[in-house]
Amino acid sequence: MRTFLSFTSKTASRPIRAHFQPQTLPRYISRTYAMGHSVPPLSDKSLLKTQTYVNGEWIDARSGQTFEVKDPSTGKLIGTQPEMNREDTEAAIRAAEAALPGFRAMTGRQRSKLLRKWYDLMVENADDLAKLITWENGKPMADAKGEVAYAANFFEWFSEEAPRTYGDTIPATVAGNRVFTVKEPVGVCGLITPWNFPAAMITRKIGPALAAGCTVVAKSPGETPLTAAALAELAHRAGIPKGVVNFVTALKNTAEVGETLTSSPIVRKVSFTGSTGVGKLLMKQSADTLKKLSFELGGNAPFILFDDADLDVAVAGAIASKFRSSGQT
Repeated sequence: MRTFLSFTSKTASRPIRAHFQPQTLPRYISRTYAMGHSVPPLSDKSLLKTQTYVNGEWIDARSGQTFEVKDPSTGKLIGTQPEMNREDTEAAIRAAEAALPGFRAMTGRQRSKLLRKWYDLMVENADDLAKLITWENGKPMADAKGEVAYAANFFEWFSEEAPRTYGDTIPATVAGNRVFTVKEPVGVCGLITPWNFPAAMITRKIGPALAAGCTVVAKSPGETPLTAAALAELAHRAGIPKGVVNFVTALKNTAEVGETLTSSPIVRKVSFTGSTGVGKLLMKQSADTLKKLSFELGGNAPFILFDDADLDVAVAGAIASKFRSSGQT
């Protein structure tokens, strides 16, 4: 096993994971290091994917192009993922559109059971998911394990919320009239997530979408797509119907994929976590189709310390909040 420590590099956009290698590394890891590769020592090696998941199938990009995913601590190759483009993204959107009528017709309790099963599988495979996060993202193993627990809890939470999509009955102002609200799925959702929390940002967006009866096309981060691919494998095992959850992968074509999601009239909502600049661009691109938007954008939040606060606790909290993942918390 490796011992990890994390520090910030002035030239790195992600945390650098330094590691010390004991003399007794597993043989297959030693061999792959000699080959110039960095292979996460997963208990379930089928969670390490080279394809992405669309319409219930593992596929390559139609162009055949791929991009490399590298270990940020060594620069060594971990694996590859499909470099998808507009055509691939449109196919994923069509798959989500085709799956929408059947999925929205499910009861909230049925969707709840699917999310709960996905949650259970995340808990069962927590160690492997944490290893993938550490290998491709660079955060310490303790942080990665914490993220997996945090990420899984979104599925647990929204599995409980799925049966509770209640409407309202409102007193009418006109005799003989009845006024009530009914909550319905908005439709196909485009989800765009960042590299700093490769699992949690995805589950936080997919969980509520599925609970509401929406289908999704998720653009996983180009720097850390392997965790998302592992989550897709667990979705498949959980019995999520084909086309309900689709993952689009890209690095150099990220802008093209994003523009495809925002310009498509089929996609009715876009959820994005990332920079303010990109958020502004996505909002402009979504204007013509009047999409619903949910953005979590970058910024520096103020930190206020009152006179009666515990200074030691406040300092520890500030450091954890501000500097985890090289400040990308």
